[in-house]
Amino acid sequence: MSLSKDELIRYIRSDLNIDTPLEGETELFSTGMLDSVAMVGLISFVEQQAGVRVQPGDVTLDNFDTVDAILAYVQSLD
Repeated sequence: MSLSKDELIRYIRSDLNIDTPLEGETELFSTGMLDSVAMVGLISFVEQQAGVRVQPGDVTLDNFDTVDAILAYVQSLD
């Protein structure tokens, strides 16, 4: 399976109710745009769409603070 930037942005905007424009480098968690509850949903979405398993130790701002970071993290699991 794969996860595209468009799919990820669409999920964040529609399912997590983010109305602001999102770019690949938009900071999602460190700016407070998303919270820990949103993180749980985001991880579930990433796992289902990409067919990967996110380890608890990998849930960091380095891996999940931006759309580009999430995509890079998922690619590193292949």
